[in-house]
Amino acid sequence: MTSAPRTTGDLPDDPVGRTLPQLLARNAREYPQLPGLSWQSADPDGDGDWTTLGWAEIHEHTRSLAAGYRALGVGRGDHVLMMMSNRPEHWLSDLALVRLGAVPVSVYGTAAPEQITHIARNCRARLAVVEGAAQVAVWEPLLADAATPLERLVVAEAGAEGAHVPYAALLREPAPEQFAKELDAARPEDPLTVVYTSGTTGEPKGVVLTHREVMSNALALDAVVELPPHVEHICYLPFAHIAERMLGIYLPCHRASHVHLCADPARVGEVVRKVRPAQFFGVPRIWEKLSAAVRAVLSLMPAEQRTVIDRAFEVAREHVGYRERGETPPAELEERYVRAREDVLLPLLAAGGLDRVTWAASASAPMSVDVVRFWAGFGIVIMDAWGLTETTGVATSNSPKTGFRLGSVGRPVESVEIRVAEDGEILVRGPSVFSGYLRPDGSVRSALDADGWLATGDIGRTDEDGYLWLTDRKKEMIITSTGKNVSPALVENALKEHPLIGQAMVHGDNRSYLVALLVLDAEAAPAWAAANGVQADGGPAGLARHPAVRAEVDRAVAAANTRLNRTEQVKRYELLAEEWGPATGELTPSLKMRRRVIRDKYADALSGLYED
Repeated sequence: MTSAPRTTGDLPDDPVGRTLPQLLARNAREYPQLPGLSWQSADPDGDGDWTTLGWAEIHEHTRSLAAGYRALGVGRGDHVLMMMSNRPEHWLSDLALVRLGAVPVSVYGTAAPEQITHIARNCRARLAVVEGAAQVAVWEPLLADAATPLERLVVAEAGAEGAHVPYAALLREPAPEQFAKELDAARPEDPLTVVYTSGTTGEPKGVVLTHREVMSNALALDAVVELPPHVEHICYLPFAHIAERMLGIYLPCHRASHVHLCADPARVGEVVRKVRPAQFFGVPRIWEKLSAAVRAVLSLMPAEQRTVIDRAFEVAREHVGYRERGETPPAELEERYVRAREDVLLPLLAAGGLDRVTWAASASAPMSVDVVRFWAGFGIVIMDAWGLTETTGVATSNSPKTGFRLGSVGRPVESVEIRVAEDGEILVRGPSVFSGYLRPDGSVRSALDADGWLATGDIGRTDEDGYLWLTDRKKEMIITSTGKNVSPALVENALKEHPLIGQAMVHGDNRSYLVALLVLDAEAAPAWAAANGVQADGGPAGLARHPAVRAEVDRAVAAANTRLNRTEQVKRYELLAEEWGPATGELTPSLKMRRRVIRDKYADALSGLYED
């Protein structure tokens, strides 16, 4: 059973023809008291009170908010920029603007000033809604930029607005008849949002997505997942990312589900423990960090307890293996699995709030099979998916309903068809593939060929059962000086199988062999050191210099090399102590590597690895 609620005659018969305002009205009418949005008040210790709005309250609140935006001159087709964390002002403004027929555009909080300027000029927005004083300081110069049409800022945090419009002033009684005619008049072909690519290379591009494209994807996702009605969702990824737009805004409206906002991604674990969600989505880096934290705890347990846990892991993985092959586990195995799950696995998962998870998923970058197998030991199968902003999110997915292959990114969802070109590039087309990129004059530039295919830039293959296996990004393939092609992601995931290695980047374009930058895992390294009697002063940097740690990393690289062919093997490496992240520029806000940034930052270290 999917989690989409029943519909009424007030909605178009064709589900793909429904618009977001129609879904909001349906939810308010059929589920007025059902919780739709919850958030926690600001508190340094994370113990603030929670506030919840039901769907009827959401509908009324966004109506009042829409009136406030209309009074500022926002109308049908206008782009409105937003730079805020996952707070109610962001979520509610998004829906209020859509009800007006305007087009909300979220900007990553870590975007550089030049990226913000590019986006503001590209979408020609006259209004931006920002969080507080720090954001005001970044956006104010644009008000005086003659090449940017930005005229006004709305500021969410009370006391930070200065001469700008306070968010609280937007909430007002709607003006009479004319406003009623303007509200909720969206058509399926209208733009619902513009999502700017995070940009691992080059300037961000504005991906125009319509109501119809979003609904096509939502219905396709419902066909491959199996969730309780009105399922809860923990919303912690940026709204500037298509994954959180789908999971945190559009699907909840489609399913009348319950969104829990988490403004600080560093506290997502606390929210998970409170909510105990039935579904949880994390980009690969999130699952890697979770597995590193769990492994660190397990490594400190007594040997007898670890033995019991390891046996339970073996049973769970055997059980998952039958499911992966599409076979029914034998009765004896089913009995052992139920017992292991109840006695051993669920108590461990409950400590992290994951004991109710029935759908775990990942996307955005290649997932390490080692991490997938680790969670399979708990009976949690991470349904890896693949897609782009340009495909409105998910294009292929593994599914507990229709089948899965660990290590693959699943089969195409109903709204997409795929084929692989001769050079291995994956091509997609279908009703959830985007219309095109936004031009500064408001027109849309198509990126499709004459037959409607989009070249994705990703390299992969399909197996005999139709599962897609990713190799790498076309632009990121390493070509050695001997002319051999190497997938860096394949090598990097092999290196990261050792818990000490939290991040890795392989380098070797136009070189005769590969080298790597390895980052010590900040959580696993101290636990490994404690378990092995290693003491080092100076925190992570001290551990990175310790001979015992270096020797263990040497063994990890050697072990990875045994699973790689000669061209893929890493000959030398540099071990780093400081984790890469969006704040320091090495990762995008969606936690993908910015290889060019890393290469530039560590140019001397990489060059040194090729010196005799």
